[in-house]
Amino acid sequence: MQKTRIHRVIAAAVRVGLVLIVVVTTLNAAFGQSSPLPKTLPRPTPPARDPHTPGYVDAKELPDGALPPANAGGNFIIGPTHPVAPELSTQAKPLQGTVIEFTMSSSQSRIYPGIAREKDTFGTPDPADPAKLVVTTSHAAPYSRNIAVYVPKQYVPGTVAPFIVGADGPDRLLFSALDGLIAEHKAPAIVAISIGNGGGDAQGSERGLEYDTMSGAYAEFVEKEVLPRVEAEAHVKLTKDADGRATMGNSSGGACALIMAWYHPELYHRVLAYSATLVNQQWPPNRETPHGAWEFHEHLISESPSKPIRIWIEVGDRDLLNPNVMRDNMHDWVVANENMARVLAAKGYHYQFVFARNAAHVDRAVREQTLPQALEYLWQGYEKQFGWEKGVRCSACAPRSDRESGYARR
Repeated sequence: MQKTRIHRVIAAAVRVGLVLIVVVTTLNAAFGQSSPLPKTLPRPTPPARDPHTPGYVDAKELPDGALPPANAGGNFIIGPTHPVAPELSTQAKPLQGTVIEFTMSSSQSRIYPGIAREKDTFGTPDPADPAKLVVTTSHAAPYSRNIAVYVPKQYVPGTVAPFIVGADGPDRLLFSALDGLIAEHKAPAIVAISIGNGGGDAQGSERGLEYDTMSGAYAEFVEKEVLPRVEAEAHVKLTKDADGRATMGNSSGGACALIMAWYHPELYHRVLAYSATLVNQQWPPNRETPHGAWEFHEHLISESPSKPIRIWIEVGDRDLLNPNVMRDNMHDWVVANENMARVLAAKGYHYQFVFARNAAHVDRAVREQTLPQALEYLWQGYEKQFGWEKGVRCSACAPRSDRESGYARR
């Protein structure tokens, strides 16, 4: 009898708690106040999605452990196991290249003077528009970011180098992958610029402002404020040719990589993204792109002339699904990336889409398996465009003025 009473008391307390949660959330939404509740409530684990679901793109299923060829476009399914790529199997081995690091602060930036969202707050859906999130707790705040620059051993001082800009740095995995690929003459001697974000995540944060905003602002920040520092600190010369420039990122950083190339195709022609946040996460709202990065596969790509961008994208079968309070049907990462593959194919883009079984959001095992191959795909055509012959080992075979990236002129 005593146990029964205890159980009844506990059940009543749970019901009261749930009612309080509903009341607080409703009042916050009504008065436009941000609520800490989304921070405290655990996220449900996304279900594993079937790549053969009706409405998903047709994709070639590869044998377990296999990867699509680096020169093949289209849609592919990999997994469920993800062996480490040979180029990364010896990560403990010291890099042949050099890594130079420095810090940039918000006081040095005219483009991003700095914002932050208060701790344990998020936002509430706009009662008039569920596709908008009302954030009232974002304010000006300083930040500092770390920047790491990988310079390959094969770089010839004084020559112009191709490069890749990566988000959420420093990215040691990227440096290791490039180090192995360049040593095997599978990629040019690419300089990697791995830029830390300004802090926080999603709407109202500095990282969200930088990565999820549909505009050319972040590419302009990199061009005007970061690259000059990179050249000065690392003693390198970076190419101005868009075909020798690539962007890369994971999650919102992956959306940012595409945004950079989309709004500034004169600066970047190559994009690599894991679990790209091609969903409705932009803040502040923008009338031209009201659904944020979801607009890429909803309108922008299909309704715009094709741009000279080569794209490699990946999504996991257990990738994110509605991880916040919004219920606008634009927060499924798998659907977003599936849609992306469809519109890229329809517009004739050079792309490779990888659907990974047994993979979570920005899955580490998937990155270790695929990153070298993804980089190889990303730089396809570079040697043809510039006349560099893949596999030529002697960078001194050509006159000094013709040396670039460890390749020799044909």
